[in-house]
Amino acid sequence: MSHPPTPRFASVVLDVDSTLSGIEGIDWLAARRGPDVGRLVAELTDRAMRGETPLGAVYGERLAAVRPTRDEVAALAAAYAACCAPGAGEALAALRGAGVRLSLVSGGLREAIVPFAATIGVAPGAVHAVGVRFAPDGTYTGFDADSPLTTSAGKAVVAAALALPTPVLAVGDGATDLAMRPAVAAFAAFTGFVRRDAIVAAADHEVASFHRLLELVLG
Repeated sequence: MSHPPTPRFASVVLDVDSTLSGIEGIDWLAARRGPDVGRLVAELTDRAMRGETPLGAVYGERLAAVRPTRDEVAALAAAYAACCAPGAGEALAALRGAGVRLSLVSGGLREAIVPFAATIGVAPGAVHAVGVRFAPDGTYTGFDADSPLTTSAGKAVVAAALALPTPVLAVGDGATDLAMRPAVAAFAAFTGFVRRDAIVAAADHEVASFHRLLELVLG
């Protein structure tokens, strides 16, 4: 009786924005504040993802410009799901079925990512993101400024602390994702939504779809 092949990676750590979903969550929220705020926040995000500006220098500035309400963050969760990467849910189900441990590590807002993650079968305990706070009336009051995920190197800190089964593959599109490389066995640049040449050049693998990611992990 033959047995299925052992996965090449025992764990996969996934980014969310522009990887599992085709939007940048805080940029999406900023666009609801009008074109000026939208352009400002999108530029700050892009510079951080390219590695040109430390994420920690712009994280609070972006949220201060947006001040998202509870209802807007709930709408973001729905937008994440509507823009989910083609085949992502099926690929993650196949990985789970093969015994691969999945974790989401994101600099996005936890209150939007947890409901989205549930739609693709990822439990809240496997979601690592930045918490946001609201007043009783739903207005914005702040975010978890102590989270390492608000900094450029924070994903490496979180990935290293997860104590996942090894070897671990990290997957993402930006400089903050590439920062996980020292903490994992390999890094795959996801280019299904955006391709940053410097990130691809420093990656061990390039995957343009979740079908290709599945092939990489399971063979």
